[in-house]
Amino acid sequence: MAKPSKASLDMIRQLVEMPTVSRDSNLDLIHWIRDHLKGMGVESTLVHDATGKKANLYATLGPQDRPGIVLSGHTDVVPVDGQDWETDPFRLTEKDGLLYGRGTSDMKSFVAIALAYAPQFLAQPLQTPIHYAFTYDEEVGCLGAKRLIEVLKEMPVTPKACIVGEPTGMQVIGQHKGKKSWRVDVRGFECHSSLTHLGANAVEAAAELIAFIKALARKKKAEGPFDAEFAPPHTSLHTGTVQGGTALNIVPKDCSFLWEIRYLPQDDVDALYDEVVAYARDRLEPELKAVDPACGFSFTQISGFPGLATPDSAGVIELAKVLTGANRVSKVSFGTEAGLFSQEAGIPTIVCGPGSIEQAHKPNEFIALDQIAQCEAFMDRLLERVRGKAGPLPV
Repeated sequence: MAKPSKASLDMIRQLVEMPTVSRDSNLDLIHWIRDHLKGMGVESTLVHDATGKKANLYATLGPQDRPGIVLSGHTDVVPVDGQDWETDPFRLTEKDGLLYGRGTSDMKSFVAIALAYAPQFLAQPLQTPIHYAFTYDEEVGCLGAKRLIEVLKEMPVTPKACIVGEPTGMQVIGQHKGKKSWRVDVRGFECHSSLTHLGANAVEAAAELIAFIKALARKKKAEGPFDAEFAPPHTSLHTGTVQGGTALNIVPKDCSFLWEIRYLPQDDVDALYDEVVAYARDRLEPELKAVDPACGFSFTQISGFPGLATPDSAGVIELAKVLTGANRVSKVSFGTEAGLFSQEAGIPTIVCGPGSIEQAHKPNEFIALDQIAQCEAFMDRLLERVRGKAGPLPV
């Protein structure tokens, strides 16, 4: 079994040991990458969020006047609060061929390996440049990528292809589900619980709408559309949190809940959302408003990203097969920033990276050393392609 290079392992350690939980700033890590690249003569563009406390980084290695290949990854990680870790999550720990630490699998290892290869990319007369795109707040709705793409679309050169290095076990992913999520706020009318006929129960109204969402989920499970390469093979609807009421003897005035749709690329997510809103407006609101016109439902979208549907005939798929040695293209149910690069920026995109999504967000998150070595082999083949020594790129 091939062993990973010291350069990659050192870079993984560097990034994992810089905590970048989504609720906090990622600037220490982004500034470190910026300075690291500047030391090799590479200038970076930082694209900040509205607060100035977070930033994306975009940089080009090689010719600046021609489109290249984007290596993309998010820099944020999920929290470790309440998780039972056997090691310090922000100290890289190696044991039995595995590297433990928050972000090892999702997805600092890919970012680290891409950075570790910067000296090798820069040492070559690249015919096709390499673009780095490292983002913030992927874990809370792909917020950073959306902002980066706004800027990217205004740049004089648009990349020709993008590889998002989410953990896929180095399998080539051409499609994934999209996601939209909403907060629903229900306003009722409070009164003493012995006088329910005078009140409008916000919790019960929310429960009826949640039950309708569950009914839609069952319908999708039974009727589809289906795609057996996804798990589950259909669009799913899910309610995650509910908050409402103050005391049992008070008819509750307020209730709110969060729900989501994870949809197949070919499904109509907006039509599903419209069904939910119509049920609330037409079936549930009249009873509430009969008590008080101020009662009712309000819907606020809190996150969303499009699905990915790169055709198997796309050049980026052919390139990814060459780089991985794969004979097939797979699909995954989890979402990534790839759909944004594809649909919003018009860049043909695939997902392929080291590690397993099964480890993501869990305590004792790890990546296997052989996955790092496989990703390095991927980068070696990419290096040969972008320096023009292995024939023309298919993209």
